[in-house]
Amino acid sequence: MSVGAIAAPRSAARRRGPQKQRVTLPIALLGIAAVILLIALTRVITGAEDLASSGTLAAAIGLAMPIGMAGLGGLWAERAGVVNIGLEGMMILGTWGAGFCGYQWGPWAGVLGAVAMGAIGGLIHAVATVGFGVDHIVSGVAINIIGLGVAQYLAALTFTGVPGGGPTQSPPIGDLPSITVPGVSSAAADVEAYDWFFVSDLAGVVRAFTAGLSLLTVIAVGLVVLTWWVLWRTSFGLRLRSCGESPSAAESLGVNVYKYKYIAVVVSGGFAGLGGAFLAIVASSVYRDGQTGGRGYIGLAAMIFGNWRPGGLLLGAGLFGYTDALQLRSGGDSVHALLLLVGIGLLGLAGWQLRGARRLAGLVTAAMAIALLVWFLTTEEVPQDFSSMTPYVVTLLVLALASQRLRMPAADGLPYRRGQGS
Repeated sequence: MSVGAIAAPRSAARRRGPQKQRVTLPIALLGIAAVILLIALTRVITGAEDLASSGTLAAAIGLAMPIGMAGLGGLWAERAGVVNIGLEGMMILGTWGAGFCGYQWGPWAGVLGAVAMGAIGGLIHAVATVGFGVDHIVSGVAINIIGLGVAQYLAALTFTGVPGGGPTQSPPIGDLPSITVPGVSSAAADVEAYDWFFVSDLAGVVRAFTAGLSLLTVIAVGLVVLTWWVLWRTSFGLRLRSCGESPSAAESLGVNVYKYKYIAVVVSGGFAGLGGAFLAIVASSVYRDGQTGGRGYIGLAAMIFGNWRPGGLLLGAGLFGYTDALQLRSGGDSVHALLLLVGIGLLGLAGWQLRGARRLAGLVTAAMAIALLVWFLTTEEVPQDFSSMTPYVVTLLVLALASQRLRMPAADGLPYRRGQGS
């Protein structure tokens, strides 16, 4: 039998109901333009200039990348049927690998060291879950604890007494190359300075992606595209995804389920380690104890928000990065403007849900939108304590609203033993 027969779960999905309309490039560009227009409108109403400034967007890209890489790691593992709660621990191992190898042999060696350390964490998780059948959640939590302890021990062992280093941080790491598009970035900066409605906001977006962009960011975005192509356009990806949908059916067609699960989880750890490299090399130029700040967990949330797909994952990571950048750069003023932005967006979503006969979801979304708009109209600023919580609150809000359209791989997190029945 051909490997193409593994696609039987797709037929079952078609029987469950009508297929969603595919998002084409024109539709995606139209959606991006609509978001920029909404941000521009909110900026004019509230006077919060940082909402669409190139500085905020550049900071958002930097904050989103490690989350996106952790989420991409979770995507690989869960598409093969293995829940990877241990992304945080693998990312922590990656930060130490970046700090040690980057200090010894340069920043690119630091990137490779981070990926290798994360992959080792992934291998341990694979041995526990795939090889010995340990509960995926238990193993993931153990990896997080072990990763933190190992990184702290290795940091104290390797950086203590080194000039510029110490038990909780590495010596400075060299910088990776950055990319600036000549002509485009300067022209975008000039247009942004004119403060024209929508046009200057669009110029801010262009400048954020064309001025001082780290080469590692470009590589990370390329890896998201590569993941989509490998998992959804190759026979290897079809076999891997079949292990997360129906491993017994895949096995009956000759797929080595254990091998594909091992590959997926090790790659998952490597991506999480790459996220750690971004934090240590690009974001701070030094390894520090505790610098992941729970981004592995947020990456997992971004993956769920993205419905276990690379494009949606990137949107989820970008959302968290954008809200985090706003509260870091401007504090309560921009977060107060964000209430209006999110409120208007939720009103549009509520209208779409009601139009699609999702009455209950539409009413709940509309109630949330009205609450945010009332909050915006009755206050002048958001307390600083709440501003620091904004990225996490927005992430939970979006996950709650998106939960009804999510579909995880059918065999995700389920124990599997060779030769077991369907």
